[in-house]
Amino acid sequence: MAEAQNIPAGSTTAGSIAVAAESTVATRMSAPPSFDVADFPVPHGREEEWRFTPLDRLRGLHDGTAEAGGVLTVEVTAPEGVTVETVDRGDARLGRAGTPVDRVTAQAYTSFEKASVVSVPKETVLDEPIRIAVHGEGGTAFGHQVVELGAFAEAVVVIDHTGDAVLAANVDYVLGDGAKLTVVSVQDWDDKAVHVAQHNALVGRDASFKSVTVTFGGDLVRIHPRVQYAGPGGEAELFGLYFTDQGQHQEHRLLVDHNAPHCRSNVAFKGALQGQDAHAVWIGDVLIRVMAEGTDTYELNRNLVLTDGARVDSVPNLEIETGEIVGAGHASATGRFDDEQLFYLQSRGIPAGEARRLVVRGFFAELVQQIGLPDVEERLIAKIDAELETSV
Repeated sequence: MAEAQNIPAGSTTAGSIAVAAESTVATRMSAPPSFDVADFPVPHGREEEWRFTPLDRLRGLHDGTAEAGGVLTVEVTAPEGVTVETVDRGDARLGRAGTPVDRVTAQAYTSFEKASVVSVPKETVLDEPIRIAVHGEGGTAFGHQVVELGAFAEAVVVIDHTGDAVLAANVDYVLGDGAKLTVVSVQDWDDKAVHVAQHNALVGRDASFKSVTVTFGGDLVRIHPRVQYAGPGGEAELFGLYFTDQGQHQEHRLLVDHNAPHCRSNVAFKGALQGQDAHAVWIGDVLIRVMAEGTDTYELNRNLVLTDGARVDSVPNLEIETGEIVGAGHASATGRFDDEQLFYLQSRGIPAGEARRLVVRGFFAELVQQIGLPDVEERLIAKIDAELETSV
């Protein structure tokens, strides 16, 4: 799929690069980050951070009318040596990785009662993944989770979201120096679910963080991954894939804040859309601060529109406050099927429908392979195939 070609009506692809910018990405928010919901005005939909989100489908999460009363279970399965705790909101480990940047996630921080904390001791290398199952059974819930790795520890975490819920949550990832963490967050909600979450990663000196965000279900899903560095030499890779179906709103808003020297980041998100009023939003913000010399960063978003009636809004933004960098760039593309790929497959005897399915699977393949867990990869490929059965 060639970049910036065959952009369907109703889709937008935009981006900006600001060199030596006087303002930062944070200034595009309606209020400074805060743990107190009272510090955020009720959004009206014209704010930069809310202009793509249908507020009437948030079920009151944005204006304080949503009251906790839903049933949400969190089950953690962890290998030996990992500590799993349920803590009160006064625990000092909560909120270390980042501060809420909008009213919904501040409401989540103000409203949760218990949080789960998963700790991997320093120099511990896990052979099996940590699995966190989050399941909703209806109603509104507020949550908070923390995953922390000691220095030079290595772990893989899989977070599965299923069932029906109206959920607002914050998730913190804290990496000690030299630690390596891979997180796979799967949003496979029922059709009526609403999920708004901020994922905060604090990457230690020479540490490595990889996140794979996978979104399929839900009526409205809005995920806000954010990365900061606690020291030089850190690396962050943010991957994601989403399949937006008829009537669904799926929104991914990212910020990589290069606030330390000689750090790296790589962002790649891909989405497919089908059906009337399917709406995907991807906002990719990268900020390179004046002290972040030696930064190397790149971000990419690609979208494949399978049917008429779907809409994509893709906005990469890059702000650079120092000229002493290794490299920085971004790209965004939205299009339909590549006719040359389809012709090639059909010319070799592959039926048209099967050829289209192969193209979509190939479109997602490189991101699915980033997961590194065969059982999860197979489940996601099966989910993609099931979605495709209704359109191609």
